[in-house]
Amino acid sequence: MDVRAYNRDAWDKEADDGGQWSSPVGAEVIAAARRGEWRLRLTETKFAPREWFPEVLGLEVLCLASGGGQQAPTLAAAGARVTVLDNSPRQLAQDRLVAERDALDLTAVEGDMADLSAFADESFGLVYHPVSNLFVPDVRPVWREAFRVLRRGGLLLAGFLNPVLYLFDDRLGEGGGLKLRHKVPYSDLTSLTEEERQRLVAANLAFEFGHTLADQIGGQTDAGFHITGFYEDVHPGLEIAKYIPTYIATRALKP
Repeated sequence: MDVRAYNRDAWDKEADDGGQWSSPVGAEVIAAARRGEWRLRLTETKFAPREWFPEVLGLEVLCLASGGGQQAPTLAAAGARVTVLDNSPRQLAQDRLVAERDALDLTAVEGDMADLSAFADESFGLVYHPVSNLFVPDVRPVWREAFRVLRRGGLLLAGFLNPVLYLFDDRLGEGGGLKLRHKVPYSDLTSLTEEERQRLVAANLAFEFGHTLADQIGGQTDAGFHITGFYEDVHPGLEIAKYIPTYIATRALKP
């Protein structure tokens, strides 16, 4: 199955429906960013520490798998030279909408987060990668490509899921009970029954993949990164989040 094509269509639908991560920021957010007043999330509820960011004025930034009209326009308004890459044309359309509305210089590129061959080695000073690598079957190429396109001394700021989410019968533990069922690494393609997969398709939901921490964190260090920051976050309202954080964020340096 062509997972990338399927997930592209699912995220196009999400953008058309105006989902949480597909709703462009307002003009007031852009105006505040131009004054230096901005903050961004790598995960759902916590803002990434400002001290994690380098000076963004004039910085070449890649917003990786980060379409939706939120992070990329904010960083552009703060003075960065921003390229946003996303698999979904409709998500990228949200970024272009904000750029046109607020006269921002921003480049939008449709592509695969695991294949950054459109960019030369050492093209960026910052790769900003909020939670999205659950939509690719293999996360390690994402880390290797991010390392390649960063300059020496550049930073990767990334958010991703704690794989504990995928252990349970309902992968996000919604609706109460937590029943152990799945192994990690997890895949909607192989861990579910055909009937369950068809329910995802009928609901236009993207296919997900629960990567091990060895691939999420070890994959970064194996690519050459030094982890210099770490925090955790939770999914609001999920039963499992009462017991363990469900998101992870890392700050990684290319030495």
